[in-house]
Amino acid sequence: MHFLICCTTNFSSIFGKIGHIASEEVIIQLVSTKCIPILLYGLEVLPIRQSQLRSLYFMINRLFMKLFKTNDIRLVHLCQDLFRFHLPSKLLQQRSKKFMDKLK
Repeated sequence: MHFLICCTTNFSSIFGKIGHIASEEVIIQLVSTKCIPILLYGLEVLPIRQSQLRSLYFMINRLFMKLFKTNDIRLVHLCQDLFRFHLPSKLLQQRSKKFMDKLK
């Protein structure tokens, strides 16, 4: 689970530098473009177990909890919906399809 550590480090770096000045929208956009690709790198070619997917969900939920200063998972899911943040399962499905299409 080395990728989880890398992604957490990247998020902490982003949040530490601009977390108090930038809007949530900017931080989520940076996380989407800088952290999530690291988190999902190479996973589209491998079968992923349910426990690994739960680890990805847990980490993303914790990022949102820190960003919105809440422990309420319902609020976290609402924020993910409102900011149109795609969850790992959907992103992996899209990336796997793209990878398979390139092989054809």
